[in-house]
Amino acid sequence: MKIREKSIELLNRAVADELTAVHQYMYFHFYCDDYGYDPLSEIFRRTAITEMMHVERLAERILFLKGEVEMKPSQEVEKIHNVEKMLKKAAEMEEESVNLYNEWAKTCAENSDSVTKKMFEDLAGEEEQHQDIFETEMDNLSKFGDNYLALQSLERSKTQAAGNAAAE
Repeated sequence: MKIREKSIELLNRAVADELTAVHQYMYFHFYCDDYGYDPLSEIFRRTAITEMMHVERLAERILFLKGEVEMKPSQEVEKIHNVEKMLKKAAEMEEESVNLYNEWAKTCAENSDSVTKKMFEDLAGEEEQHQDIFETEMDNLSKFGDNYLALQSLERSKTQAAGNAAAE
């Protein structure tokens, strides 16, 4: 029974961190959208949705183990409005998740819970992909500076212009 309790505890910690990521990325999505940075806005929105799917998988495992799903984010949303700082925060959050999931996978292996171990390993791989996306965007911003953000805004203008032309 103790093995099950430890797995449920780790799964609920993961739920809390994933909920924090959902809230943080949606916050970034709202601001990038408001700034007209449609491609970045979409990256944050899609990543938030993926994190919600992680919550669902984690919750299903908790329920299978006969645990109670704790739906409390681990942290408050950080009010960041600078795009470079948004990307840095997102990459750091993903790196922290990868490290925790790898650590928790080891704990589950030690406790002979191979299913939860594999779930954490799979999640670590997905979070690595998110980290790579955010780091790539940081690199683009570093290389191209404000021109990169200007190109983000132009994307919206092109889309709106195409929509107006189609309506005529």
